[in-house]
Amino acid sequence: MGTATYKSVREAIQGLAARGFSANFEMIGSTFQAVDKGKTFTPAELTIVEHHRFEGASDPEDLAVVYVIAAQDGTRGVLVDAYGVYANPEISAFLKSVKMQESL
Repeated sequence: MGTATYKSVREAIQGLAARGFSANFEMIGSTFQAVDKGKTFTPAELTIVEHHRFEGASDPEDLAVVYVIAAQDGTRGVLVDAYGVYANPEISAFLKSVKMQESL
């Protein structure tokens, strides 16, 4: 888990952007893409530097994980995925191949 504590996904994204993690990652085919930069990355090019899990108090659809990701080329951003039964299995499989780091 990261060093900062956030109360919501929105707060996490805003706080992480202020820390320089401003790219928005998405799964495109078998790679991750930094959407705003148009760059694609394989698992070997990425590191998960922290993650933040959010559990909705009353709505299971509020379950989410914000992954904080750094690429070898210096691109830094976030990927938001559902948590639990709503998680995207393709994203989960991709992330299993990405190196994890405790902190930056």
